[in-house]
Amino acid sequence: MTAAPSEPEPTSPSAREPGARPGPERERTAPAGELIADAVDGRMPAYEGGALLRKAFPDHWSFLLGELALYSLILLILTGVWLTFFFKPDMREIAYAGPYLPLRGVRVSEAFDSTLHISFDVRGGLLIRQMHHWAALVFVSAIGLHLLRVFFTGAFRRPREMNWVIGVTLFLLAVVEGFAGYSLPDDLLSGTGLRIAEGVMLSVPVVGTYITMFVFGGQFPGHDLIPRLYGLHILLLPGALIGLLTAHLILVFYLKHTQWRGPGRSNRNVRGRPLFPRFTAASSGLSLMVFGALTVLSAVAQINPVWTYGPYRPDQASTGSQPDWYVGFLEGSLRLVPYWETSIAGHTVSWNVLLPAVVLPGLLFTVLYVYPFAEQFLTGEWDQEHHLCDRPRERPVRTALGVAGITTYGVLLLAGGNDVIATTFGISVNAMTWGLRVGLVLAPVIAFMVTRRLCHALLAAERKRLREGVESGDVRQNIEGGYEEAHHPVKSFRPGAPRRPPRKPVSSPGPHRDARTGEPSPPHREPAPRNR
Repeated sequence: MTAAPSEPEPTSPSAREPGARPGPERERTAPAGELIADAVDGRMPAYEGGALLRKAFPDHWSFLLGELALYSLILLILTGVWLTFFFKPDMREIAYAGPYLPLRGVRVSEAFDSTLHISFDVRGGLLIRQMHHWAALVFVSAIGLHLLRVFFTGAFRRPREMNWVIGVTLFLLAVVEGFAGYSLPDDLLSGTGLRIAEGVMLSVPVVGTYITMFVFGGQFPGHDLIPRLYGLHILLLPGALIGLLTAHLILVFYLKHTQWRGPGRSNRNVRGRPLFPRFTAASSGLSLMVFGALTVLSAVAQINPVWTYGPYRPDQASTGSQPDWYVGFLEGSLRLVPYWETSIAGHTVSWNVLLPAVVLPGLLFTVLYVYPFAEQFLTGEWDQEHHLCDRPRERPVRTALGVAGITTYGVLLLAGGNDVIATTFGISVNAMTWGLRVGLVLAPVIAFMVTRRLCHALLAAERKRLREGVESGDVRQNIEGGYEEAHHPVKSFRPGAPRRPPRKPVSSPGPHRDARTGEPSPPHREPAPRNR
């Protein structure tokens, strides 16, 4: 548990009226950061009437996940620009004549040859290439964790629904961007993934063949795929990512940041560190830590050694091939669905490919896009603005749904490596596949029920602790001859935890508007200004 802060935190927005200039007394007593901010506000028309450099940001660690994604993206851009100087996006075959002896004389594509050239001939090339790959994994992971933080704390509610939509779109584009970059070296592992992607496209009824011909420029693998993926990877998708990220940050500044409940915190303010200089210094330090950690990781942990896979050949496939984690659930879903085909009007519909690889991800992202609007409609909170975070235990149904979704993803990810797991532990692949099929149906349901029950139990224990105090360990005998333990008042609280017991329990009978989803945040009836 963390104790409440002993000194007041900076609060945003400022109490002074927009456009007001600080007086002499304010200038003598204000911190240096506020004086610089006032000077900038007075000299830049774009900031006049605002307090951008004094904007407060909460300092809880969970709010830094989005920054991890931002700094990973910066490192991706820097290393990606460097790699473009040496990579050749060409599928023309040549005889390899580089320093890696096992492939000497083997016919490879120029894309594969330039990848080996970067890895073995260019000074520092392997380090930069591995930094690029590790940064991509951290980038997608940070976006996913950031979305989970927003989901479990309810930070997607009004007025931040569009920011949630932008965040989900960023995650989707990051996955596509990662797959495109993963496929550029034209090695046997990435080529196997492209072969699977071709099968997914062909499974789309009626138009699947046309989609495949358009993407590959002819019969698989063709000669245009790598150049097309290259343009997509270095131009179109990065531009879309940077544009959406810019819009996301603008909305964060305009709508102000969410924060945990606590003394002096409400829907009308944000308590935390000012943007300049405290938050800027801390964020700069975090960026250096991210860059340093990824550099060390790239130097000591090998990733994607394409020379051990060899060049791609359409008549071969990698044994025990595993994609990057963010598309592993699609691999698992393809392995779990049994053979199932239907012929309709001369067209064959491969349900065992269409359902897990097209319908499932489409349904997943549709639910993610729609959920904020659906929850607010069901709970009757559509017309309220929320700037205080919920603790997951306060929303048992939402939390249980999130845990059920994570459990489903975990089962599919395990299924994506069922052959490797079965070989490693000496079990039957068929037995494991059937076990995962059963788990895909039962595990999310069990996870939902257990999580919801656990949330209610945590709330009940918290109410009891606030009502009776903390056990002191001292047992004394009362006048009736019985024994009782002394309790101390609660003095330390977790972020967002209440300071006193609620007036009535969460699951109280009667027409409670939020009985289906748990206890809502404490209502704040005062209007929340939109201009922050």
